[in-house]
Amino acid sequence: MQYEILLYFIIFLYGTVFGSFLNVLIYRLPLKENIATEHSHCMTCGEKIQWYDLIPLVSYIILGGKCRHCKAKISPQYPIIEATNGIMYVIVFLVHGFNPVSILMCFAFSIFLVISVIDWRTFEIPFSLNVAIGVLGVIRIILDHKNLLDYLIGFCVISGFMLVCLFIGRAIKDIDAFGGGDIKLMAFAGLFLGWKCIILAFLIGCILGAVIHSIRMKVTDAEHVLAFGPYLCAGLTIAMLFGTNIINCYLSLMGF
Repeated sequence: MQYEILLYFIIFLYGTVFGSFLNVLIYRLPLKENIATEHSHCMTCGEKIQWYDLIPLVSYIILGGKCRHCKAKISPQYPIIEATNGIMYVIVFLVHGFNPVSILMCFAFSIFLVISVIDWRTFEIPFSLNVAIGVLGVIRIILDHKNLLDYLIGFCVISGFMLVCLFIGRAIKDIDAFGGGDIKLMAFAGLFLGWKCIILAFLIGCILGAVIHSIRMKVTDAEHVLAFGPYLCAGLTIAMLFGTNIINCYLSLMGF
């Protein structure tokens, strides 16, 4: 028991460290900045941030949420992303156990998290992040090649439906039913999850988007146009973690 607790704590720490890198992606990808060579710096004064101020969660607490140099407030996004990523890594391993697929799922969740924040802010999903999900999908197919057809159908089933809706919307009312980034996201995610889970993820994403955005429009006067990526990523995360159980439960209730 103590060994397992220690192991999960290490997984959490690893998740927070990787979460720190996710913050870099969230800020730099929309700005087309280099994510590998440019040093971390204060978004206000531009001063280079030293390594001891980059310790996930700890540095933010020690600094009181302020830059060491100019005392400008540091966005709470940093510790929130780090903690969320660490917690979700633990949840993935708790649900799916210690195996290579769980590692892939952790990386997938991290990408979903970055996509959610970027799309929420910019209404765009960087193509490189969708490609990264596709790479995870290819690796999963290699690990589970016996179910190759399930993953290939997953690549097409929802993305194809969204593409048809896009063409129909443009032809009839000259509107985009879905964004190109959303379609690519569901294509590559389908390659990773397979057709059953990607359908479930899409349904959950649509329900969440409809309910939550309707509430937002009434409460905060949000625009009718919504960033669909965060809701799709929420659906993808739920389907990734519990999709098989949800589907089996539904089929059982239906008598199949």
